[in-house]
Amino acid sequence: MRHVLLLLSSLLLSLAAAAATAQPLRSAMPRDVVDHFFQTTDGVRLHYLEAGPPAGHTLVLVPGWTMPAWIWMPQILALSQRYHVVAFDPRGQGDSAAPPGGYEPIRRGRDIAELIARLGSRPVVIVAWSLGVLDTLACVHETGDRPIGGLVLVDNSVGEDPPPVPLPPGPKRRGPPIDHARAMQVFVRAMFHRPQPPAYLNRLTEASLRTPESASKLLRAYPMPRSYWREAVYETKVPLLYVVRPRWVAQGENLVRNRPDTEMEVFDDAGHALFVDEPARFNSVTDQFLRRHIWP
Repeated sequence: MRHVLLLLSSLLLSLAAAAATAQPLRSAMPRDVVDHFFQTTDGVRLHYLEAGPPAGHTLVLVPGWTMPAWIWMPQILALSQRYHVVAFDPRGQGDSAAPPGGYEPIRRGRDIAELIARLGSRPVVIVAWSLGVLDTLACVHETGDRPIGGLVLVDNSVGEDPPPVPLPPGPKRRGPPIDHARAMQVFVRAMFHRPQPPAYLNRLTEASLRTPESASKLLRAYPMPRSYWREAVYETKVPLLYVVRPRWVAQGENLVRNRPDTEMEVFDDAGHALFVDEPARFNSVTDQFLRRHIWP
C-alpha cells in the first residue's frame, strides 16, 4: 500500500509540473510587470509589457525576429528601477495577434509609432534589437522623430558602409530539409554565446513558434534598399548608441565619424542576443548613455 501511495504521489507531482509548464508564458511574469493591449489603426491587437514608475522617462524595447517582449526581462527588471520601461510584442510575435498581413517594415514602423502615441506626449528612447532595428528605422523614416528622444540600436546593420559580409555557410546537411520547428530551435540556441538554461531556451523556442511560418518568411524579405535604413539614421538628429558585436564595427566607425551625437559600444565576447549574454554590462552602458545625453 505504501508503495502505491508513493507512486500516486510521484504521478501527482509529475502532473503538477506538466501543468505548470503548460501555463501561458505570461503567467511567469514578475508581479511588477504588467500586460497591456492596444488596437492599431488597421485593427490588429498588439501586446506590450510595462514596468517602472509611470511618471518616469520612458524606454520602449523592441525585440528581433520572432522574439517575444519578455526576452528583454533582464533589462525590464533592472532599468525599471529608474525608468518607465515598455517592452513591445510586434505583430505576429509574443502575445500580439498574428494577422494575415502587415509584416512589411512600413506597417511595423507605424505599429511602433502608434504604441508611442499611446504612451503619452513626452519623448521616449527606443532600444531596438536585430529586426527591431529595421522596424524602428522604418518608424523614423515614415513618421519622423518628434516623439523620440534617443535611439539604442543593437546588433544589426543600419545601411551604413561597408555592407555586411555574408556569413559563411554551415556544413551541408544530407537528407530532407529540417522542419520549421527544428529550424527555430537551432536558431534560438545560436543566438547566445554564453550557456543558457535548457528550460529558458525551450520557452524561447516555443515563443518564437507563435509567429506563423508564413509570417516569419515575410519578415525576412527586407524589401527596402540599404539606402532606406541609412537615410533614416541620418534624418534623425537624436542621440544614438550603436551596440554591436565585431561584425558591425566598420559600420559603427563610419556612423560615429559622420553623425553627431553617436556612440558605439562593442561586445566582443557575446552572441547576437548580447543583452542576455551580458545583461549587467548592457544595462550599465545603456543607463550611462541615457544619463550623459538624454536624461541627466
